Amino acid sequence: MRDFPVFTTQWGVASLVLREVPYKGEAYITIRDTSNSSEFLRECVEFCRAVGAKYIYGTGHKVMEEYPLHTAVYRMRAALDALPDSDAMLSPVTEKTLEQWRSINNDKMASVPNAATMSKSDAQDMLQKGEGYFVYKDGVLLGIGKVGQESVSAIASVVPGAGERVLCALCHGLLQSFVEVDVASENKRALRFYERLGFVKIAEISRWYKIFEDVK
Repeated sequence: MRDFPVFTTQWGVASLVLREVPYKGEAYITIRDTSNSSEFLRECVEFCRAVGAKYIYGTGHKVMEEYPLHTAVYRMRAALDALPDSDAMLSPVTEKTLEQWRSINNDKMASVPNAATMSKSDAQDMLQKGEGYFVYKDGVLLGIGKVGQESVSAIASVVPGAGERVLCALCHGLLQSFVEVDVASENKRALRFYERLGFVKIAEISRWYKIFEDVK
């Protein structure tokens, strides 16, 4: 299922994220501009339902505030020198190991609010940018991560209790003096984990509202 970065009708312009419809039944609507917000939102919802979405979330316009809050997304930051050292080692993703990384990521992110499934094209883009890593300790795979110059955009442990070692190994591979992560407010376990390690909220970057839920 492809996304629609630009979805237009006579009532406005929106971005529709539909990649999660085959996996989670979820669609995401971001209204960019509208002359009739209620009518335009109705059209967006009808389109998402027509392609199979069972859950539809929206952001980008005050009309969304008429619906229940699904989750807020916070940006959190910590100083690298305040994070514990890690005895784990990073191993870059290669063409041969890319599908293994993608499989682990998609399995672990399936139950995480607002987490995106990684497509094969997304994985190839990550590989070209050199952002994907496996994290090992004494030859045992502890987890995976995706990092940029100053942020960790994905982290998953495959060994219970290894989350801190995985995160710290990834963070200490960054070039900046700080690290940022984005966390959904509904992911309370992750919030507690980051706060325990010294991360603090620096911004609320989006709010997603529950526009439709198939209760059949």
